[in-house]
Amino acid sequence: MKIYIVNKSGHDLPNYETIASAGMDLRAVVTEPIVLGPLERAIVKTGLFIELPVGYEAQVRPRSGLAAKRGVTVLNSPGTIDADYRGEIGVILVNLSNEPFTVENGERIAQLVIAKHERAQWVEVSELSETTRGAGGFGSTGVK
Repeated sequence: MKIYIVNKSGHDLPNYETIASAGMDLRAVVTEPIVLGPLERAIVKTGLFIELPVGYEAQVRPRSGLAAKRGVTVLNSPGTIDADYRGEIGVILVNLSNEPFTVENGERIAQLVIAKHERAQWVEVSELSETTRGAGGFGSTGVK
């Protein structure tokens, strides 16, 4: 699929690193490094603006290596970019580690996954069909 993109980042366009990659890395665009202390968060700009077709969204997700090795993740994961949004893509990063983390210009900070979605139509009813699980909620199916 083709997606229109405006790139004001000064970096290459996001791309798939392997043939089977679902996401493309997003890079930070900062004029000076941003230091995130423990439990601090910031919106980090990417310099990218996209135009998605209706019926698609772009999901901003954490990079697993950054989360596992440095404790830095995307706070509202996954962040959703709707098809009618035309502003700059920003990433809400949070530092969940005990050490400061510095975001440098060009650093890969998140990944972007393009996903098709459906629009639901509610059908109001007086009751729902029965299932084995029923109303069992969090943890109701066990751990093993």
